[in-house]
Amino acid sequence: MIEIYREHLTSISWFMRCLNEHIARLANFEAKCSGRFWEGRFKSQAILDEAALINTMVYIDLNPIRAKIAETPESSAYTSIAERIVERNLTADINCAFYGKLMPFMDGKGIANTPFIPMHLADYIEFVDWTGRQIRTDKRGAISENAPPILARLGIEQGN
Repeated sequence: MIEIYREHLTSISWFMRCLNEHIARLANFEAKCSGRFWEGRFKSQAILDEAALINTMVYIDLNPIRAKIAETPESSAYTSIAERIVERNLTADINCAFYGKLMPFMDGKGIANTPFIPMHLADYIEFVDWTGRQIRTDKRGAISENAPPILARLGIEQGN
């Protein structure tokens, strides 16, 4: 029995199955329906270098825009880009629930000798905006070409 528990506790597949089943049961009860909650089980992708990390972050931050749930990165709820923009705009009053929970960028307010994302926050924000404007045939949404650049919308001078 101990061997079985040990195998289960070290298996991502077993963990995801348990997590998905619980969420599906709650959602099905709430919606008074039955069936799978997610289309597939899960996808695991190795992130091997900084470029892959940045690309993965951008992909995730653009999900609400690509799904047409949000129109801009700063208006997309529950994304790290929106949280970082809120955190960046905070001055002395740090009441943001996410403050300090995200890995800082190289120009952030991180603690000495802690890891950081090897990019400036303004460059990342601009990269997300530029990528989100790209129209893709396999995605429903994109940032409007008529929207001003994100740095202008946020009042960030490009020189900074």
